[in-house]
Amino acid sequence: MTRFTQQELQAARDRLVPDVVADGLRVLFCGINPGLMTAATGHHFARPGNRFWPALHRSGFTPVLLPPSDQRELLSYGLGITNVVARATARADELSAEEYREGGRLLARKVARIRPRWLAVLGVTAYRAAFDDRKARVGPQARTIGETRIWVLPNPSGLNAHWTPATLAEEFGRLREAAAQG
Repeated sequence: MTRFTQQELQAARDRLVPDVVADGLRVLFCGINPGLMTAATGHHFARPGNRFWPALHRSGFTPVLLPPSDQRELLSYGLGITNVVARATARADELSAEEYREGGRLLARKVARIRPRWLAVLGVTAYRAAFDDRKARVGPQARTIGETRIWVLPNPSGLNAHWTPATLAEEFGRLREAAAQG
């Protein structure tokens, strides 16, 4: 993996990272917003220590552990990636409540357009802020966007330490099983 200087990472602040999407996905995974490593590389969940890619593999969504640079391979499995807020920051707490709400509105429009079977929001706090649902918990949600069902997954950041790699994979696996059923 390429090593970036602090200056190079800071230069990636506010950059946009293209979505990995196609019409009719099985699951569209939705991060909070790109981190600086993701923005610097152009690859989602690129920060070493982020557990998204291992959880995806351990849960059975992918047959091999994909590196972030192979993110477009997700499309062959009916999977994609987007974010609630498009701009890159060092930390999610740099985002305003209005950015989350506007991100939720834009996300709902995107989902209505590409029609994935499931939208998987990675982070209950992000979901609550984007969709004004203070009581949301990890798991399937009652809300839908058109025909698209919603599942809230734990944030795979290494900072979210009370979710272990094993319990993350279990929760991702619950979604995989639900997505396989329709």
